[in-house]
Amino acid sequence: MKILRRIVKLLLVMVIVIPIIAYFLTFKISGVIHDKNIDTSSLTEYSHSHKDGIKNILIMGSDARPGDKVSRSDSLMIMSIDSIHDDVKITSLARDTLVNIDDHGKSKLTHAYAFGKEKLLIKTVEDNFDIDIDDFVAIDFKSFMAIIDAVGGVTVEVKDHDINELNKFIPETYSWDTRQDKGDMQLVKSSGIQKLNGYQALSFARIRHNDSAFGRDNRQRMILSSLMKELKATSKFKYLSILKTAAPYITTNMDTMKLIKYGLSIMTKDISNIKQMEFPLVDNPKYTTSGIYGSHGWVIRFDPTSVSFLKDFIYNDIDYKN
Repeated sequence: MKILRRIVKLLLVMVIVIPIIAYFLTFKISGVIHDKNIDTSSLTEYSHSHKDGIKNILIMGSDARPGDKVSRSDSLMIMSIDSIHDDVKITSLARDTLVNIDDHGKSKLTHAYAFGKEKLLIKTVEDNFDIDIDDFVAIDFKSFMAIIDAVGGVTVEVKDHDINELNKFIPETYSWDTRQDKGDMQLVKSSGIQKLNGYQALSFARIRHNDSAFGRDNRQRMILSSLMKELKATSKFKYLSILKTAAPYITTNMDTMKLIKYGLSIMTKDISNIKQMEFPLVDNPKYTTSGIYGSHGWVIRFDPTSVSFLKDFIYNDIDYKN
């Protein structure tokens, strides 16, 4: 009986729900999210490590403030939707990693986007880490807040030493929030498990000086992980409203139907404990060093052989720590 119910449910989704969602999304927001002007030509080529059944989406958070015309990649993550091992993985790429950038020599990874927008950023990630990127999503500070608020906030763990630094950013991020109903500014008053709104979550994501860039990457992965859980727990009837709210602030090569496909794929997977990794291997001095390096300033350098651990994590579901 349980199997029969599952079959009926699956058929209902396939025959009724998916076409309805596709119809509304295609005609109500098509062309709003998908930006045909961005150059992601390298995404059509498989010249690096690739495995059928695993899709790698490069998610870039830019440091663009409202009104800025030039920006760098403030955070970089690879979201791997893995249909082979039936899970979702998130890998942070440290922004201060020293890499080779075409026509610019060695520089920090964060500079690639400023030098050549998304095309050069994608190529830099693929060439230095030997990972094929399938799709690209870019969000700025304003879009970050809009997406968080659209799902009703994110739940994260705030440490005691986070609070002062977090609240230091809140007046600025609050001023960027253009919602009419944002209410009075709210500081975060205590540590522990907290539900943060958009401008609070952005402030949390920007914390750096109280620990390290690696700590910030971990907080950003925490936010993305919580966001995915919030989306999965949200009523499917609210998806259109959420997507319409977030759409004007998202830049991507993906059209509406591909976004729907990825979204439905993620919904079928167990995301209660999303697997996460930081690269370079910041906790392993055998493969990674950090410090002042000539004119580059403070950078992270990695042993090229350690890329094999990154590929094992993404493609073979192997955590190098185990």
